[in-house]
Amino acid sequence: MSKQDGSGRLVTAEPIDDLTATILHVDMDAFFASVELLERPELVGKPVIVGHRSARSVVTAATYEARKYGVNSAMPMAVALRRCPQAIVLEPHFERYSHWSKRVMTLLGEITPLVEPLSIDEAFLDVKGAIRLLGTPWQIGTRLRARVFEQTGLRCSVGAASTKYVAKLASGRSKPDGLLVIPAADTIAFLHPQPVTALWGVGGKSEEQLQRLGLRTVGDVAAVPLDTLKRAIGPVNAARLHELAWGRDPRSVELTREEKSVGHETTFETDVTDPVALHRELLRLSDAVGARLRRAGVQARTVALKLRFEDFTTISRSRTLAEPTDLGKRIYEEARSLYDAAAEGGRPVRLIGVRGEGLVGAVAGMGLWDDDEQWRGVEGTVDAIGSRFGAGVVRPAALLGEAQRRRVSGGDD
Repeated sequence: MSKQDGSGRLVTAEPIDDLTATILHVDMDAFFASVELLERPELVGKPVIVGHRSARSVVTAATYEARKYGVNSAMPMAVALRRCPQAIVLEPHFERYSHWSKRVMTLLGEITPLVEPLSIDEAFLDVKGAIRLLGTPWQIGTRLRARVFEQTGLRCSVGAASTKYVAKLASGRSKPDGLLVIPAADTIAFLHPQPVTALWGVGGKSEEQLQRLGLRTVGDVAAVPLDTLKRAIGPVNAARLHELAWGRDPRSVELTREEKSVGHETTFETDVTDPVALHRELLRLSDAVGARLRRAGVQARTVALKLRFEDFTTISRSRTLAEPTDLGKRIYEEARSLYDAAAEGGRPVRLIGVRGEGLVGAVAGMGLWDDDEQWRGVEGTVDAIGSRFGAGVVRPAALLGEAQRRRVSGGDD
């Protein structure tokens, strides 16, 4: 597998006539950091870390120049700055990442309609139907990378193979700013020298179990008798890893990826005990969740609360609603109720989060009586203003003047 600093880079530099590697995995290079550098071009080529300069912050992203010092995403900021004290720290801007992600996905859709987004910065493409017009997978990958850079100023790496699994491995090996094509006939030769951690689902405990059997490469896993593997890691995992070790992955590119939940959470700079302040934060998080649900055209059947206390103990509470909702007000009411029931005597709170789960398509027409009709109109107006002038221009009065002492993150499962 490639190292995060790009030192294991492997690319297909010359044109190749293979027509079997029709599944492409496109992965943006150091996406968040690269987007920030669009606004700060004078920092290109320098070690840059995206994140907050605070004791409890973690690294959101890092340029390859910073990664060479051992800086990785999700690393505590304090550790990252010890490893690379000369690094330049930039605050994250998630609205920018969303904007550029949409631009990139639109460009991918111009290559083929068969695009399956995996996250904000990566996607699978099936280019089998594009070969007649656009050429070989190598030519398509080369054209795609050039077009993304021309239109956005961002770099991406592309892996092309006959399966999703191998295509994703190939894109990782080609980073940064590379293209690696693995013809079907070369799959085993490429796959078997990789470490066992290249197998999806292998890490930590399962890696130790495999290494106790003397299995250190994908080829070792492929060669071991299946019954031996089953006794070590169980029949389900054994069967899955055995198939992957032989490059077998029947999954096709799916046009839609069901979003299972939408959430936002905050890690406070200092632990918070004031219930009023925590209620205020729940209101802000709930409004953000509601806005994302409405943008996606879905509603949540369940509201979930996450609390992490000063000793890192983490609890989750959830409640299923009588009717699904996409309203921040309704989400807040449930989240606040869950918090009030789970506050545990005012224990200091380190992190608080709200999620909408069990997502379903938004109901087109409400019933004859809609208790939320008036508030639905209010939040719809806020959406319209936000889409025109930017999110956060209009917010609940309770949130005006709030202290900027938190770090926010949000994501999809």
